[in-house]
Amino acid sequence: MFGIPGKQAVTITPAAAAQIKRLMARDQTQGLRIGIKKGGCAGMEYTMEYVTAIDPHDEVVEQDGARVMIAPMAQMFLFGTVIDYETSLLEAGFKFRNPNVADACGCGESIKFKDVAELQAAQAAPQR
Repeated sequence: MFGIPGKQAVTITPAAAAQIKRLMARDQTQGLRIGIKKGGCAGMEYTMEYVTAIDPHDEVVEQDGARVMIAPMAQMFLFGTVIDYETSLLEAGFKFRNPNVADACGCGESIKFKDVAELQAAQAAPQR
């Protein structure tokens, strides 16, 4: 795990928590697993899936009845991310405000992360 003791890996806004909780109840799942995979024009993409069983290696974040699991290979890249759920006239969906992203494509679906050594150094730095 790449977390900081006493600090959640990700933060879930009230809007995201409400949506995750609704979907968990509707589909009778244990929560939402978030990961990353290679793809897209910037190099990486977020993955999201509802799961029926929690993997013992997942980082689990629970807030207001919502449960998010972070896949082991994604933990370093998602630490510090704020997960929100936004609705507009044309679309609705989860949005990730991730401090570890160095660049993103114009559509926002594909991301490029900071260098791994830079991420590890940032997590090892003392928190104020």
